[in-house]
Amino acid sequence: MGVPDPLPGSAGRHCAPVLDREEVDRALARLGAEYEAIETSLLALQDHAGRRLLEGADLSGITKERWAATERSITVLWSLFDIYTAALTAARELRARRRWPSPDDLAELTAMLHGNALTVPGATAADGGPESGPTPLSEQFSLEGLVERINGLYARSLDVIVAADTVWSALPARIDLLSAELQRVRSLAHSVGVRPGEHPAGDDLERITDELARLRGQVISDPLAFWVSSSTGSSAPGGGRPDTARYDRAARGLEDIRREVEAVLDVRQDAERRLMQLRDILSRADRTLTEARQARGEVLAKIAASEVPAVSGPSTALHEQLAAAADYRRRAQWHRLSPLLDSLEQQAEDELHRARESLTAVTAPLAVRAELRGRLDAYRAKVVRYGLAEDPLLMERYDAARRMLWSAPCDLRVAEQAVWRYQQAAAEAFVPYEAEHKGES
Repeated sequence: MGVPDPLPGSAGRHCAPVLDREEVDRALARLGAEYEAIETSLLALQDHAGRRLLEGADLSGITKERWAATERSITVLWSLFDIYTAALTAARELRARRRWPSPDDLAELTAMLHGNALTVPGATAADGGPESGPTPLSEQFSLEGLVERINGLYARSLDVIVAADTVWSALPARIDLLSAELQRVRSLAHSVGVRPGEHPAGDDLERITDELARLRGQVISDPLAFWVSSSTGSSAPGGGRPDTARYDRAARGLEDIRREVEAVLDVRQDAERRLMQLRDILSRADRTLTEARQARGEVLAKIAASEVPAVSGPSTALHEQLAAAADYRRRAQWHRLSPLLDSLEQQAEDELHRARESLTAVTAPLAVRAELRGRLDAYRAKVVRYGLAEDPLLMERYDAARRMLWSAPCDLRVAEQAVWRYQQAAAEAFVPYEAEHKGES
């Protein structure tokens, strides 16, 4: 619905120039076209699907208030349209009296078409806006002014209808789709033991279910509470968008729950393999600790004056947790099994690492003795290769070092000194031999 082109002479003037015949005919043609547009728009408004939904809905909140005002505005629109129709009809009838209107006819037509000749009762003229103020007894309008008032009321009425219809078209369907997905997730969750009161995700499912039910009810009864007007300040009817913030939060929450439930499903499918791996790791840790305890006894028997760390026994707590995990699997309590397996896998690896460190720590003295034996034998082989095996000093120091390294218990500090003395004597004996054979090479 548009405002017609301005007629010659402003509608606000008290003494407008008298229109001639051609100007009258053009004005009547424009106002007739405006009449057709207004009638078409009002009929479309009357048949708008959003209007029918609003009329039949049990509304609340801001929508109830605005729709009540809009209904009054629509009633006023038709009343103003009737006045506009009557005024235009009267002007057309006056013009149709004569092919060539008299000056009096032209003056009267000018007043009818251009002047504020229409008296509208105050209740009918009120625009129904929240700040319209006290209603006057009557108002004077020109035909153009009446069109402007009709256009304003129409735009505000259509804005309410389009906004409500847009929200109803967008949000309930999306909420229903999300509710269907929620039921699917709920079925999966229950199949793996994710239930309210037993798992946080089960409680979250109940919360989202309640939120979607509340949200749908509120959207149906008060759609305008979920309408965000256009930030650009557009005056076009329906300029804005549905507010989906609560829906989006529920959708994100459901997606988080879905991922958690699928993770629990993965646990159910892979539980036996993971339990077998855990048993194997803990078994290796126990065997390593047993080996470390045996090695400690050997070290204490064979090595003297050495600090040998104590070796702890298998972790009772881990074995109890592993038994609990197996019980959860038997009972299909997958939601409990999932976090327990995650924790056990890390703890089992830590236990195996601790056992290996214990074995390394307790066997360190044996490793030191083995290294000293290897060093002694290496120097002995070099002495033999240089032909110095019968050297009395070297024989004496070798025998002393060997007795210490192959006797039990072995004093590593004394044995290391004996090996060092043998190395020193051998190094000194090598000097003349290498000097003698240097020239030969």
